[in-house]
Amino acid sequence: PAAVPNAPCPVPPQLEGLCSFLQLSTCPEPSLVRFCSWLLPLSPALSHTSAAILAQQLFLRRVLALTQPPSRHLMAALTSFCSKYSHPLCRVLVAAVLQGPGEGAEQTKLLCELVEECLEPHSVQLVLSQVLEVPLSEKLLPVLQAVLGRQVRSPPCPTGEVLPPELLDLLVLTLCQQAPAFATSLNFARLVTAVLTVYQSQVS
Repeated sequence: PAAVPNAPCPVPPQLEGLCSFLQLSTCPEPSLVRFCSWLLPLSPALSHTSAAILAQQLFLRRVLALTQPPSRHLMAALTSFCSKYSHPLCRVLVAAVLQGPGEGAEQTKLLCELVEECLEPHSVQLVLSQVLEVPLSEKLLPVLQAVLGRQVRSPPCPTGEVLPPELLDLLVLTLCQQAPAFATSLNFARLVTAVLTVYQSQVS
């Protein structure tokens, strides 16, 4: 109905119950796309907490279970959700992928695609800060490379700094500290080269 988009948003406990009742975590992926499309015009917009609950219910189980590239329906739903709630999605989804055991190849590829194509600039910075909070591993290097790729494509801010100075300092410090452990890693060498290229005026 036309009045649905303007209906009051449920509070978090109600939302959790609604998600369980609708079985959103296991609903067919075409229905997932339609549900995310319905979310976008909601007014007022969902709170950060409510959006994080939905991100967990809609996507977390599906993404962590990936053993092959995500379907076009799943990517369409993620892209739709990211267009308005990328920050809550990162808080839930990225954290789980980073802390997951094993290589998680498909999860890492998906995360790189979100960084490169879907997330807003402030959410890309959030992804970088989340990556730098966990021990650096070979599977995370492509994510950092994707973040730097966004910095190259994004227009610089008026001060000429794409990343906040404290975040850039942390990135450089992490790379310096981890260099001995990645002495034979081609991906690490490419990452260092990218940092020196993008931030040559800030890195001494």
